[in-house]
Amino acid sequence: MEATLEQAVTILRRNQLKITKQRHALLDYLVTYQDHYVAISAVDDHMRTLFAGMSHNTIYRNIKEFETLGLLEVKSADNQTLVKYQCDFEHQHHHHFVCSNCGRVIELQACPLDAYEAQLPGCTITGHRMEIYGLCETCTAKQAQAN
Repeated sequence: MEATLEQAVTILRRNQLKITKQRHALLDYLVTYQDHYVAISAVDDHMRTLFAGMSHNTIYRNIKEFETLGLLEVKSADNQTLVKYQCDFEHQHHHHFVCSNCGRVIELQACPLDAYEAQLPGCTITGHRMEIYGLCETCTAKQAQAN
């Protein structure tokens, strides 16, 4: 985990962003969410517990900056915004398997975009996002034991 935190700090410095104690605390918290998404509201609550005077706007602005720099992955689900610390700084374009039971996120290495491009002659794909849902190995084993 320390290596990914150091990578994030390097990226912030490279982009001329100060490493304030608030940003460092935000990174410390988010780095624990490499394999699960967390609601932005929970991130906001955590940060405001640590820094009572910190505004919602400052928290959300930092989250947006982190997303723009590729430190966070953001998605919407169930009418809320969720964030996850970047799980792969070397391959920012990747996809996920998300466990429907425990929420664990597993990075997928392959991208099926070539198969879709072949079905769309003359079209220009400008982006995509793919997640596969199901039960992770642990939840599958627990379910099998219960039956």
